[in-house]
Amino acid sequence: MRKTLAILASAALTLSAAPALAQNSGLVVVDLSNARVLNNLARNLKVNVSDIQALNNVSVPIGLAAAICGVNANVLAHQKKTGGSTCTAKNTTASLQRAVQKKLNSPTNQ
Repeated sequence: MRKTLAILASAALTLSAAPALAQNSGLVVVDLSNARVLNNLARNLKVNVSDIQALNNVSVPIGLAAAICGVNANVLAHQKKTGGSTCTAKNTTASLQRAVQKKLNSPTNQ
């Protein structure tokens, strides 16, 4: 009986966690071509706009991309299922700044 309860409890936890995992699975490519976003990122990171333009894009989790691009996360998740998911940045967030900074500092970018 205890074994059955333990299995059922484990299954319940797994099933309850599945939607949260599905929402965060995968990355979205965020296009950094918006001039206002470029200028804000460059100013906040104290780099030249051309440094960020050279990156062209950055990959971030779906929820973050939704906030940055002003798009519903479900739309991005659906795009992800049907091929690739991309959007153009419309907002600058601290998380976007961290992602851009990380990409600027990556060895493959230098």
